[in-house]
Amino acid sequence: MESIYWVMTWLCHRRCRHCYEDRFHPYYGAELDEVVAESRRNFPRVIANLPKRMTYRDLKRPVAGDGYEERPGRIILAGGEILLDAVRESVLYPALEALHEKYVDRGGVKLLVQTTGDLVTPKIVSELAERNVWTISVSGLDPYHEGLEEESAREKLRNKLRGIFESQGLEYFDSVADKAGEPGDKGAYYHFFGATPDSWIGPLWPRGRAFENEVSTATIEDNYCNAWSGGLNFLDYRHAGSEVSIEPNGNVYPCCIKTKLPLGNLLEDDLESILDRHVGNPVYEAISMGHPERMGVQHGWSVETFLEKSTTRLASGREYRNLCLGCDRFHEEVLIREPAGLVQIDR
Repeated sequence: MESIYWVMTWLCHRRCRHCYEDRFHPYYGAELDEVVAESRRNFPRVIANLPKRMTYRDLKRPVAGDGYEERPGRIILAGGEILLDAVRESVLYPALEALHEKYVDRGGVKLLVQTTGDLVTPKIVSELAERNVWTISVSGLDPYHEGLEEESAREKLRNKLRGIFESQGLEYFDSVADKAGEPGDKGAYYHFFGATPDSWIGPLWPRGRAFENEVSTATIEDNYCNAWSGGLNFLDYRHAGSEVSIEPNGNVYPCCIKTKLPLGNLLEDDLESILDRHVGNPVYEAISMGHPERMGVQHGWSVETFLEKSTTRLASGREYRNLCLGCDRFHEEVLIREPAGLVQIDR
């Protein structure tokens, strides 16, 4: 598989109004203990059920007489904020070590750590490098984050982080796609992104606090299924372009935005078996092909019905339309009522 986006913890030090997941926020007392315990308890079982090889075939790189070039895939470890003290040394670090050990002699893997950037220090960068992290990805450089509303504040943080990264020998690049890495490339890169108007995430997903606070500007034409991290090609996991998302409880989804039901759970089954079970299912083939409006055709939902279900009235009275809403309604009205073997597993 080319990419896995693994949310290792719900713990975060922020409660951003534009966040797609309301479970990302600070926790205290017994709730903090349970959130951290969930991550510590589950990450070894998740790793055990990841593919035996974290590689994929790149169709743009044919090999004479022998198919296509095999390239190492990526695993992105994120939160919340995965660099917080409560989870950094007890969850992130041992997970990085276990992933490296699992794949080092099986084609390799590119390990990325995603962070808001607030907690980055030279010591942490050094510790990540010691654990074979290929890239540190800073995701919080946008005006939605408290204290970063002004470009001057974002530039100040960017310059601070650039100084830390480059003092530790890391090289900057614009995006993972621009620096996919060759087999054997040990990395030491960093890059920045955020929910800015020029980025693919700029309109904001109709999820979580972004939806509740009515800050999403995504329209019916913003088809997240037909994009990286949005479900496109997720079933074709043996080739370039596939990514799935994992929650701290082991639930697997075809996109970071997440469908109302998981595909399966990595505490109970291995990832390849979970994906193989959905090959040929018209619902998930529609997502994988980037056409969510067709996911319900076999269940009596025409494209027109799906588009109608993709419309809602917000608390302010404003009409809002996006295909993710149609996906939600289809899951709620059809798949959850008649799950056909799809069971929500919560641990």
